[in-house]
Amino acid sequence: MAEIEPIADKVTSHFYALLFLRHPDLRALFPAAMDAQRDRLFKALLTAATHAEDTATLTTYLSHLGRGHRKYGTLPEHYPAVGECLIGALSRYAPQSWGPRTEAAWVGAYTTISQIMIDAAAEDELRAPAWWQAEVVAHEMRTPDIAVVTVRPDQPYPFLAGQYAALETPWWPRVWRYYSFASAPRTDGLLSFHVKAVPAGWVSNALVHRARPGDVIRLGAPAGSMTVDHNTDNGLLCLGGGTGIAPIKALVEDVAQHGHRRSVHVFYGARRDHDLYDIEAMLRMQQSHPWLSVRPVVDDGRVGALGDRLPEAVCEYGPWHTYDAYLSGPPGMIRRGVDTLVGIGIPTHRIRHDSIEELVGTRN
Repeated sequence: MAEIEPIADKVTSHFYALLFLRHPDLRALFPAAMDAQRDRLFKALLTAATHAEDTATLTTYLSHLGRGHRKYGTLPEHYPAVGECLIGALSRYAPQSWGPRTEAAWVGAYTTISQIMIDAAAEDELRAPAWWQAEVVAHEMRTPDIAVVTVRPDQPYPFLAGQYAALETPWWPRVWRYYSFASAPRTDGLLSFHVKAVPAGWVSNALVHRARPGDVIRLGAPAGSMTVDHNTDNGLLCLGGGTGIAPIKALVEDVAQHGHRRSVHVFYGARRDHDLYDIEAMLRMQQSHPWLSVRPVVDDGRVGALGDRLPEAVCEYGPWHTYDAYLSGPPGMIRRGVDTLVGIGIPTHRIRHDSIEELVGTRN
């Protein structure tokens, strides 16, 4: 790993060159342009290999990957080809550490990796489709680059407030991006997403500027563990930056639906006042629920990334050490927020947030 890390781009490129040259039929499983997808499969394999001896972590991570890869059309017979090309790329670019023992270790690790993913996909196939078709039934522009998109799945779509799903538009086949559900499960079965169009964002720009009622998109299975534990009386401390307010709003609705009164404090961050596109809805919820507190936090042109002020704003209130914390927003905000919350006494096992890796490139 140390040998290939400085040249990871070359190793990744060689891996895909081998895969598509030796197995051209697999090219159809990937998007036309590989700029966003290119690193993900290879990095996932390396991540899994580094945790090869941690069975619990490895199984959880790979089972999620195996279920998620169903939407790409991945089949059990594809895994040997990927393993063959993985070994080929590693052996070429790690000549100093490669040898029979190293190769045997990687073959063993990949065999374990692939079998966990195959088993998880097979189990998931018994209870859920690989993807759902969903018709756009409402499209509301909140700012020039943020839209609230509401869809109706073609069959029941079970999920929990705080989770997210991968979305694919008809204009960019095989390009999937992750978005959080903006509400708790509804009786009418509709799903809403808050989407911000980001530079060079194929899916986000299509959903914001091109999608209209009547269009049909595809949904992957729900994922994520940023959900409410209804078996505790702990209060909720929620930090939402930008469109990261979407799953926070869903969590508040979830608490309200369960009818269990518990203190919920929401800190809603944005760069400027007019970027608080959902503040009116949040304030209406605050008026309806006396246990809910909503505090907007605006960066007001300060140098830095979105949400720089959120962690310091949280420190002005409290104490929070008895609360469960939830963070959603840009990856940098989540990292800073976690450090701040740990620093003020919230145990790491009570801090939940979106998958940073999957949100990179989705929210800027």
